[in-house]
Amino acid sequence: MKRLAVIGIRGFPGVQGGVESHCLNIVPYLARHYRCRVYRRRPYLTAQSGTKQFPGIEFKDLPSTQIKGFEALWHTLLCSLHLLLHRADIVNIHNIGPGLFTPLLRLFGMKVVLTYHSANYEHKKWGMVAKTILRIGEFLSLRFASKVIFVNKFQMEKFSERIRRKSVYIPNGISDVTPLTSATFLKKNNLEPGKYILAVGRITPEKGFDTLIRAVNMLPHDCRLAIAGSADHDSSYLDYLKSLDTHKRVTFTGYTTGQDLAELYSHARLYVLSSTNEGFPIVMLEAMSYSLPLVVTDIPATRLVNLKQECYVPVSSPDAMAKAIERELSSAPCRIEYKMDEYRWTHVAQATVDLYKSLD
Repeated sequence: MKRLAVIGIRGFPGVQGGVESHCLNIVPYLARHYRCRVYRRRPYLTAQSGTKQFPGIEFKDLPSTQIKGFEALWHTLLCSLHLLLHRADIVNIHNIGPGLFTPLLRLFGMKVVLTYHSANYEHKKWGMVAKTILRIGEFLSLRFASKVIFVNKFQMEKFSERIRRKSVYIPNGISDVTPLTSATFLKKNNLEPGKYILAVGRITPEKGFDTLIRAVNMLPHDCRLAIAGSADHDSSYLDYLKSLDTHKRVTFTGYTTGQDLAELYSHARLYVLSSTNEGFPIVMLEAMSYSLPLVVTDIPATRLVNLKQECYVPVSSPDAMAKAIERELSSAPCRIEYKMDEYRWTHVAQATVDLYKSLD
């Protein structure tokens, strides 16, 4: 059985992030076909990270700084050096920042697959130096990768024919879900079924939660907003969001997973995605799998799914978002059956295996 190494992520399970969720869902499937080694960053591992075992997956936990803009580079450098001594047949790098080390891995004879999740340099949180490094990582990884997976087909179409020839579009996915009737977690957070708006994601500026809170402040309805997610390092943005909650309508549940998150999805009145930039948001697919009505910002990532035009609102427009939310809250509660067949993790994982096999 050939050896596969996965680098560029903080780790799983029990680690927050869309890329981490992506890997949590497909790597166990990949382990049926490859001997998998997943490199994780020690500072981000939780109690859950050490308790669950995955057949066919070896975890290699290496040190990492938590300095914003430097952690991914430092950890990926350590991963790459480890791989020079403990080789893999295929290295799957997730994200363009860690992709900076693609030429080194190729120089030592390893085949490299880049999974391009998003153009990270477009995120507001990065300064000029970090954005420059990310652009260099993008250039080197796209140029030297053996194959490239884009989770966003619109992102793939931006690049030259040379890059597209070795690229494939494989979207993010979801698992089959069954809505829950229990509401224990809701009660702990003073939330009532059907009487709150839900948003899920890291507490970072590109998620646009400030726009969402401003929109909720404008609503005549006494409907609460639940934001499920936590800040990575700097809590200043979280403090800023709390200062915007002048009507005391917002509940911050922190990093939420498992049954607690399933409860939030199961009983929400509406899901809102307020991001200014995304690759292909898994949280949006999760909300769709629970048949929730959606209000989303009009960005390329949200156009990857076929929603009604009234679901889309301009980026960073509290007024437009408030009007869209109010329109939904004023109508009768409903559930929507979306076409989700192509967004299954089993399909995503098999398409990834097929790509790996094309490298033989």
